[in-house]
Amino acid sequence: MPPSHAKPELLAPAGTMAAFTAAVRAGADAVYIGAPRLNARNLAHHFSLEEIAAMIDYGHEAGVKVYLAMNSLMKEEELPRTVELLALLENLSPDALIIQDIGLCRLIRRYFPCLKIHASTLMGAHNSLAVRQFGEMGFSRVVLAREMTLAEIKQIHAANPVELEVFVHGALCFSYSGLCLFSSYCGGKSGLRGRCVQPCRRRYTWTGSGKGRRSGYFFSMNDLDALELVPQIVQAGVVSLKIEGRMRSSHYVSSVVKAYRIIIEQGISRETISRARKLVAQAMGRTGCSGYFFHGQPDEIISAYHSGNIGLFLGKLTRIKNGWGAIILKESLQCGDRLRLHQEKSGERISLTLKKIRVQGNLRQNAGPGESISIELPGIQARPGDTLYKVDVTRSGPEKERKNNIKPARFKNKIAKLSKNNKSGKIIRKLGLGLHKIGKHGKVRHGKKKIQNRKLKKSAIRLWLRSPDPSTIAQLAAYKPERIILLLDQNSLKRFQKLKKNRSWLRLLVWGLPPVILESEIAFYQEAISSLLNNGYRNWQISHISQLKFFPETNRVNFSGDYTFNVFNSQALALLSEAGLGRVMAGVENDRDNLEMICAHKQGMKVGMMIHGLPPLFTSRLDSKHFQYGREFASPKGEKFVLRRRGSLTLALPIQSFSLLTRLDEVSACGVDYGVIDLSCQRLKKRELDSIFQQIDGRERKRRKMTTFNFFGNLS
Repeated sequence: MPPSHAKPELLAPAGTMAAFTAAVRAGADAVYIGAPRLNARNLAHHFSLEEIAAMIDYGHEAGVKVYLAMNSLMKEEELPRTVELLALLENLSPDALIIQDIGLCRLIRRYFPCLKIHASTLMGAHNSLAVRQFGEMGFSRVVLAREMTLAEIKQIHAANPVELEVFVHGALCFSYSGLCLFSSYCGGKSGLRGRCVQPCRRRYTWTGSGKGRRSGYFFSMNDLDALELVPQIVQAGVVSLKIEGRMRSSHYVSSVVKAYRIIIEQGISRETISRARKLVAQAMGRTGCSGYFFHGQPDEIISAYHSGNIGLFLGKLTRIKNGWGAIILKESLQCGDRLRLHQEKSGERISLTLKKIRVQGNLRQNAGPGESISIELPGIQARPGDTLYKVDVTRSGPEKERKNNIKPARFKNKIAKLSKNNKSGKIIRKLGLGLHKIGKHGKVRHGKKKIQNRKLKKSAIRLWLRSPDPSTIAQLAAYKPERIILLLDQNSLKRFQKLKKNRSWLRLLVWGLPPVILESEIAFYQEAISSLLNNGYRNWQISHISQLKFFPETNRVNFSGDYTFNVFNSQALALLSEAGLGRVMAGVENDRDNLEMICAHKQGMKVGMMIHGLPPLFTSRLDSKHFQYGREFASPKGEKFVLRRRGSLTLALPIQSFSLLTRLDEVSACGVDYGVIDLSCQRLKKRELDSIFQQIDGRERKRRKMTTFNFFGNLS
């Protein structure tokens, strides 16, 4: 690692070629762009391979590194296309790939070892064990979780030689990255696959009686802004300062890069901060919050009663008539500016380019703060009270010319030639990929050979139960599950130690680790796990691959994996099998077709699936004065949820359970070996537990309203 006084890398985002050239010209040391359809901003523009080749060439000529974000989870059917893309990228020489999927990690390390890889923040590196694990897996750099404090970053740096990268500016997710299920749960668009519809930016309403304001943007985070903290972040051991914003304008990218370049080159002073702040103000981002968690739990990071839109707030529409909206401006505006209309009632946002401005009946090209104007809103269903934001300025001639400095056409022949390389075909055939087809009658086939027939037979699934409460073990054992998972934390361990042990249920016990273990909690888990191992407890469920580090002698342990491993493809299964896991739950977001394809490649691994429970939709470190724990809240569409605080985490849970209890035959037909009934987020009385098993047996007459998540849908 370089000494703490060395200049860090300034890493800029680019979602368009205009933004890419703007980043290079503004002084970025490196730029990250999205790989085609395999990145965590899949709603953004997709670069062609010719454009990617041209940007890599342009960047390298300017002495700027180019990283490719391939940080989306891959479904099984996407593996062949991914292999083909990797074979092409191997010859284009990007400086690194930023990835999330452990299956993609296996593909790269085994078949494309010359490609350098960085661990995306979506991989959930929030402690030193995770960074060490990723280093041993071949990652040269780890992008830390956004929730890290400076003290934690310093500890991680001291314990690891791996390069560390952190976000210093831009949008923040309410949930820990890699653990957010909200977008997928409410519409099948997975944030882990780059299709997040940003449910955290919506207005929610607390239901029932209670104090405080009933409605607000309770989970909409302000933007991260760490300008003044740059020296402290570098001293903590960070080598790369990352700016978020692949969906932002070139104007935004240029302004923010210039601001951080001033601080990196000239240090912190009243003059440099003033100059940098003016540039950030011009970028038209959200309200900034200094440092987020860098100094611990922030006092206020949510503007709960103001829409969390990017851009300059122009005001509220006061009247709508004949496709024109009246507004009293709070900022300057001119024709050609990009605007975003926020529909307050539905929470939807609509982008548009301003074509016409009218002041007192006369058309104008521009208007200033305080003026009462009307703007044209063609074909837009706006209402009085909807809010308007300016998100980009009028495109200038020089900016358009700069976009054309990169010439993708020059690389057309090179890409065509590389596409004829048969390396990818050999790998695809060796791995048995790309041969899946869904037939007319819902049968998954592998070439001409039928893999699974969905003609239903009686379920062969073995049942596991999961609970956070040791006192319920004897009660759960009475239902004769194959295993009982007991979640390990300081409270559950103390209560377990006081129990009178029963040999009949001890053999069923599996100790489960939580997905988030903070740096300060590592010592407890090391001691607790060592003690339990010495007392003969050999069955463990881990929630993150780095938790293998808690077990120095893995041959003494029977490992299973939680759904938080986000297994969506057979390569992820293979990596976990090679790491020593004998069982793993598939990602809870999986649809039936993808689950069936995964199970066709089990090769000795036992695959499980959550079949009942309340999966946390948000898992956040944040605690806010706006939160009302235990009180239900509703979305603009009437969906209902509840907020809970568990240990150091804030969880948003659905009111309606996810359940496949009455569809176990169909789950079994996919090839699933065991199903987990997860009671860790709900307290059930005996009659409610009886009801669960009556549903399994088909004896419950009253059908409860539950959701099957994405199982019968098509996860996008």
